[in-house]
Parts: sequence; structure tokens; C-alpha cells
Amino acid sequence: MSRYMTAEIQNRLSREIDRRMALAREWDDLVGQVRGLKGFEDFLRPPPLDSLLGAAARGPVVIVNVSQWRCDALIITTGGVQVVRLPDLTAEEITRRTASFLAVLQDSLSADPGLSFAAALEARARSLRERDGVLRSTTEWLWDAVAEPVLAALGISRADPAGPQARVWWCPTGLLALLPLHGAGYHQAGDGRTVLDRVISSYTPTLRALRDAMKGRTDVSPGAGRLLFVGVPEAPDQLPMAEDVAREHDFLIEHFPGDLTVLSGRDATVAAVQAAMPGHRWIHLSCHGYQDLRDPSAAGLELSDGILTVTRLSSARYAGDLAFLSACRTAAGGVDLPDEVITLAAALNYTGYRNVVATLWSVDPAVAAHMTAAVYTAMITDSGFEPDKSAAALHKAARALRDDGRPLDDWLPFTHTGP
Repeated sequence: MSRYMTAEIQNRLSREIDRRMALAREWDDLVGQVRGLKGFEDFLRPPPLDSLLGAAARGPVVIVNVSQWRCDALIITTGGVQVVRLPDLTAEEITRRTASFLAVLQDSLSADPGLSFAAALEARARSLRERDGVLRSTTEWLWDAVAEPVLAALGISRADPAGPQARVWWCPTGLLALLPLHGAGYHQAGDGRTVLDRVISSYTPTLRALRDAMKGRTDVSPGAGRLLFVGVPEAPDQLPMAEDVAREHDFLIEHFPGDLTVLSGRDATVAAVQAAMPGHRWIHLSCHGYQDLRDPSAAGLELSDGILTVTRLSSARYAGDLAFLSACRTAAGGVDLPDEVITLAAALNYTGYRNVVATLWSVDPAVAAHMTAAVYTAMITDSGFEPDKSAAALHKAARALRDDGRPLDDWLPFTHTGP
């Protein structure tokens, strides 16, 4: 290589270094200008802990941190953070349990078309027993490994015969976000060793999301005090649910006379639903949900002409108080991005719906219709419609199903996200 070429390369490197340094200085200057604006003092900085403690104003928030080295529960209260080590919780065990859990939640109940009717019934019964066994062992393990140590640290050591009043918000991380912490416990023992008998559970994707959801609504457009009902009784490759959609529709018409906007059947298109959402504080979606564990941002609601995805929902901001997702698989995330909580429920909560009722996996449409009636009845009071009662209402409805001897599969999928 000639001296001329060597000098030319050095000059190019020198110019590139100068250019990058200038850009870095310009970046620092721009960030400094943004931080000088009111309300943006912490732009691109981790939020100070004190600014997040307000998320625990109504009760403790439990962040369950999962790593290959050790697992801990970080209990957040307005007074600070308490660390509770979870020695029986390991990343390896979570991976094993989650794989088994997800396997039985797949659509394994469809019978082989070559089986006789009697053989098909037997195969279905066997699948249901296996499913119930895995659900039960999962909830009992979650109690031993996570819930019992956390509740003991909080001083919640016994069940309240009158029903729990204390609130706890769960913020699981990693693959643990796919499992039902709110249903942890020994539900057949009858001795109060369950989360359901000791606290009212909610979820939050982050402390900041919960802190923001705690604030009241002041940015609601005029005329937004209406409920938007979206009903899709039939979707490609899905079981029809016309009767159950009609039950929910009729119930809401009766209880929201004159205050109900309806998009049903062919009218419930992706564009129409998304256009209607900003004008309604409350939305109820009675349809099938789509879940993609490999690409959770592609998950969404199956409407008449396609899927209203998490990605598309997250592109807008709403001023809502309640999103009730009477749909399947709306609160579960993905397996390839275990450090990120990307679910339809979390997306709606992030984008402005303070309270979100959703499900972790497919539910019987008749059970969904029953839960709709039970939860809305509790939220409709003499003072009007009160979505902030949704967590307690959902808890009471789920506990009633459990106490009636209904299988875990009926009540365990339902979750509440928000304040």
C-alpha cells in the first residue's frame, strides 16, 4: 500500500471520528434541551424510585424477578421496597412448568375423526383429566414457590371467612407472566391456602403503567359515557358462538339502555372498531382472540374482516376506564420474548384503558357470558356505572364458581389488569 493511500485512509478515519463526535455533542445538546422542558426532566433516564412508589397507593405491588442465578419477589409499598428471596423458584423449573402448562392448553380436545363416538368421548374425558391435573399441579406449585412466601412477608397468613378485602398487584417477569399467579393455591384442600381466599389480585405490566392508571380521567371527550359492544359470533376456523354473543348483547342492552353503541357481525371490522374506540370510555368485546406465542405483537381480536392486533392497538392512545375482553387468550404473552410482557390486555392498559378484564387461555363461551353478567351486575350501582369495582367483581365471580365446585378451567383464566 502506498504512502498516499495510507494517508488517505487516515484522513477518512479522522473525518469519520470528527463527524461522530460532532453528532454525539449534538445528541447531548438535544437531550439537554428536552430535559429542560417542564415534565421531561427525566427524559431517557431511569425513573427515580420515589416517583414510582405511588403505584402502591392502594396496596402492595409484587414484582417477581426471574433469573438463572436466583429469583426474588420485590414487594413495593409506599414506604419502599422489600426483597423476599424465593429459593423454590428457579428459571429451569419455570421453563419446565410453562412448557407442560402450555402443552395442555393447546387445542388438544378435538377428537380424531376416525374414532367411534364412544372412543371420542373417552379421549375427551382423558384430555380433560390431564388438563385439570396440570392446572392443579401448576397452581399448587405457584403457591409453594411464590404466593405463600410473598403473602407471609405481607403478614397475610390466613383467609378471611367473609371474603378478602386486601389488594395485591402481581407483576411477573419472564415466562412466569404466562402462568396464573392469581389462582395459586390448594383449592381442593379447603384450608384457605389459596391466593383467592386471601387477597383480591390484579396484574400490571409495569409500575409506571399502574401509577398512571391510578389517576382519574380528565381527558374524556364529550359524549364518551357510552359502552361500545363489539360482537363477532363467527370467525374463520373457530367454533361459532352466536348464542353466547347474543346473551351478552341482550344483557348489555338491558343494562345500558340508550347508552350502547353496537358493532356486530359484518359491521365489526378492524377499521370500524378502531375508529369507534376513542369515543367510548367503556368497551366490551365478545369475540375470539388470536394468540401467537412466537410473535405476541401479532396477537389480537378476530373481527369480521381480520385481526385487530396488539401492534395496531398500540399505535393509538385512548381515554378509557374499562375494556372487557370476553374473548379467548387475551392476557397471555409469548415465549420467544420472555423478558417482555406483550399481551392484548397489557397493550390496552398501556394505551389508556385503566381497567382491563381478559383471559389467559380459551374459555367456554357460556362461562364467558356468565362472568359478563356477574361482573357487570356488580359494577352497576345506584351511583351509576363504576368500572373501578371490576377487580373486586371479577374476584367475587371467580370465587363463586370455585366454591360451586366448578373446574379450574372455568374460572382460572380470567384476569384483571389495572388499579
